[in-house]
Amino acid sequence: MKERVLMAKQYLIASDFDQTLSFNDSGLILSELLGLSGFQEKISGLSKINLVQQGGELVYLLLHDPEYRRVRREHLIEVGKRIRLKGNIPVLLRLLDSEIDGCRFAFNVISAAPEEVIQSALEGILSPDRIFGTRLDYNPSSGEIQSIIRASAGFGKVAVLDQLQSELQVSADRIIYVGDGSSDIHVMLHVNRRDGLTIAVSEAKHISQIAQRTVLSDDTLSILIPILEEILGWEASRIRLFLESHGILIREWDKVRTDWVTLSRDLTNPAARLEGAGA
Repeated sequence: MKERVLMAKQYLIASDFDQTLSFNDSGLILSELLGLSGFQEKISGLSKINLVQQGGELVYLLLHDPEYRRVRREHLIEVGKRIRLKGNIPVLLRLLDSEIDGCRFAFNVISAAPEEVIQSALEGILSPDRIFGTRLDYNPSSGEIQSIIRASAGFGKVAVLDQLQSELQVSADRIIYVGDGSSDIHVMLHVNRRDGLTIAVSEAKHISQIAQRTVLSDDTLSILIPILEEILGWEASRIRLFLESHGILIREWDKVRTDWVTLSRDLTNPAARLEGAGA
């Protein structure tokens, strides 16, 4: 058995958390817990002025916004308990931890969300040593958040991914990253440049145009499909049989191509002006 493990190809899978493994943004749930409104407006404002790394807006509020300064560790843990996770995460992890067609996949979470939130949400599902969220430092007497030890947002995700790659001794072309939003752009570009695989779980243009594959589902097992296709070279029939052997049926599987097109009339073109005048 040990010989089989050593012979298996090792891959590193890193996944975002908010709206990738969950349905909700942890900042919104925290705001609801505190009875605060206007969270999205504050996040949008920070994004527009590029004051912090994309994805790190919530942590900035925790450190600098008077309304969020009262947040303590116990609040973040409670937020994790209230987060609604997407389906079948335990099944996904069980399959990835087993050997599939001579390959093994080490699954980790890299997210800008506070580490306490993710650990609480995934308690009993994923070991804390596989979770790399934003790590905060607390005042030992007051419990107040006083600084950031590690921010896993923007380029911070790239740094964590490179560290994991070094520790696991995985080649760059055996890295898979899964994400949904703007905070995943830097790490996806990094993985693409080094011949890894990037998977988007959102149709947002800024991320789906960068990711090599996009898969939309309320079930986390869906990310297995591009992995089995792109990494193992499986066809659809084999994927269906594999999932069915584990008690999972694919009820719908539609493949589409999306072209993002914006058109406008060129008023410097005489033909366009003529057509406009006759309309």
